[in-house]
Amino acid sequence: MAKAVRSIEEQVEDLAKKQLVGVKYYTKTETINSEIEAALKAAPSKSGGSGSNYPDIKLLLETKTMRRIPVMIEVKGKKGDFVRLTVDGEIDNKKKDGTENFTNINKYAVNGAVHYANAIVEHTASYKEVIAIGINGYYDEGGALITEIGVYYISLDNFCIPKPIGNYSDLSFLLKKNQSTFIDEIDKAGLTEEEIETKAKEYENQIEVKLKKLNQTMQDTLKISVGSRVELVTGMIMAGLGTDGVSPLEIAELKGETGAKTNDGRVLINKIDSFLEKRSLPQEKKEMIVNDLSRVFVYSDLWKPVNGESKLKSVYTSVKNDIMPIFTSAKHLDFTGKLFNVLNAWVDIPDSDKNDVVLTPRYVTELMAKLALVNKDSYVWDYAVGSAGFLISSMKLMIKDAEERIHSPKELADKIIEIKTKQLLGIEKRSDIYLLAVLNMILMGDGSSNIIHKDSLTEYDGKYEQGEMNGKDFPANVFLLNPPYSAPGKGFVFVKKALSKMSKGKAAILIQENAGSGNGLPYTKDILNNHTLLASIHMADIFKGKAGVQTAIYVFDVGTPHNEKQIVKFIDFSNDGYTRQNRKKSSQDANLKNTDNALERYEEIVNLVLYGKAYLHYFTEEQYIEDTISLEGNDWTFSQHIKLNTIPTEDDFRATIKEYLGWKVSAVLRGEIDG
Repeated sequence: MAKAVRSIEEQVEDLAKKQLVGVKYYTKTETINSEIEAALKAAPSKSGGSGSNYPDIKLLLETKTMRRIPVMIEVKGKKGDFVRLTVDGEIDNKKKDGTENFTNINKYAVNGAVHYANAIVEHTASYKEVIAIGINGYYDEGGALITEIGVYYISLDNFCIPKPIGNYSDLSFLLKKNQSTFIDEIDKAGLTEEEIETKAKEYENQIEVKLKKLNQTMQDTLKISVGSRVELVTGMIMAGLGTDGVSPLEIAELKGETGAKTNDGRVLINKIDSFLEKRSLPQEKKEMIVNDLSRVFVYSDLWKPVNGESKLKSVYTSVKNDIMPIFTSAKHLDFTGKLFNVLNAWVDIPDSDKNDVVLTPRYVTELMAKLALVNKDSYVWDYAVGSAGFLISSMKLMIKDAEERIHSPKELADKIIEIKTKQLLGIEKRSDIYLLAVLNMILMGDGSSNIIHKDSLTEYDGKYEQGEMNGKDFPANVFLLNPPYSAPGKGFVFVKKALSKMSKGKAAILIQENAGSGNGLPYTKDILNNHTLLASIHMADIFKGKAGVQTAIYVFDVGTPHNEKQIVKFIDFSNDGYTRQNRKKSSQDANLKNTDNALERYEEIVNLVLYGKAYLHYFTEEQYIEDTISLEGNDWTFSQHIKLNTIPTEDDFRATIKEYLGWKVSAVLRGEIDG
């Protein structure tokens, strides 16, 4: 008779509690509150009886926005008692007839935790989302303690279908310092890449509609100058966000007073100042931003009340009611690129450099980050950062890669901080656009990222300029850029300087295409002395109505001189699957439509550049060319490598004769010619 294996459940439970240092938790006999306790009593017990349910450990996550999420933890202590799944990978808590499978619920840790979570969702009015955690532990044959942790999210929005969250090796994700990251993971539960993209576009469209409406009001009703609107909206977003120790500004706080220290402009600028102080911006950067914003908030007449209300209050009411709710409901999605593209359309820019401030669409910045193989260990910089769109797209890829490859919540949290504070750097010359970049990074949860206000050609030397890394070389291994096309070499002067400070890595440059056919000289030729051109992508009209230039993406392998035998991939991406129009009052849904498999086409471009013609599907062989280039730097465009077959073949001859005879027979039958 086999010897019974003793459960080590108590030992595993003690270990779990030790991992919750600093977190208020409740044991199986303690009560979180009366509503949760009543729900656990109302549901059938995990063995199917009428008794109460007693999770081994309970706690309540509480976010800064007062979102409260119960956490139910069930512990087991034998090998094989971790989880029971169906053949489809779902939690197996139901029998074929739809009734509860109490055998599984009682035996397995995860199944029991999910049962408790469902009880709370179904039997409370206050809690419609719950975290279920199953923990099992046992000793292997060598005497080592093996622990298994399963984390699932149950909510009404997911129809109470348990959605797995992350892959954790301990409970440190529940510690206070890691809870916000964990909440972000919860909010993405169950969403596919396609669903995330659909949701992102939904929010981008909403924010664009709201901003265009606000812009129209500022134009027609409030008569606010174009040059003030970017500063107004960006400053008001800061005031409306709030942070630890600084509450969001309430509309009622703008009272229309006329005192030098109490008028609406001063109230707003003081809130912005406090917000930036708490976000740990370097003092000189904070002062620069506050001084720039003071021009609009304090030293204009926008704070002066008319019939008891200032123009500042009118604008802030719209920002607070229309824009902030969209952001707070979808902050884990990157819609800020769209927000700032819309804002930047309001910037009053001299005609001579309009192309210099056209910001790159999010779907293009994401494409370029993928082409440059951005991952968790990348160090990404941009020498003309604009609103930081390239850095935002890179940050998303870096964090996603980290989440997939790092399973310890503590290590992951540390890595994400490192990504945000050390692995992204951008330089921007224009103070108004610099403000957009700073706020963009703040909105993405980074108050101390390396956004530098300088001329990258004449003032920047390739080093960190703040924090503990101040003065050290930035170890860039990814360079992403959409340069000012009015700069020397159509902007390739930026590329040459940045790449000269890199020893390895990848670069992806969005630039006026003819820079690669001679207009980028001498920089394009010089670049080939030290770096390899990998691909040339002829782009669609991505700046329709904003910049009348044909663009291309040039992809480089950094640090390896170009060899004339090197095969370069030339791709015609003029049909990227999107249909565009430029109606100023139309929403994104109208101005940018996916009419021909756009998402799949963008994915195919990445595969073609990285892996070659085996991935041709939506594109034809005529749209994909592999060829060599000279070392002169003037033959980089797709059109320069189209090979026309001008020598007729016998088949061509036969086809021509066939067409001629067909025409002649028809003409004879119609009586047009004699036979």
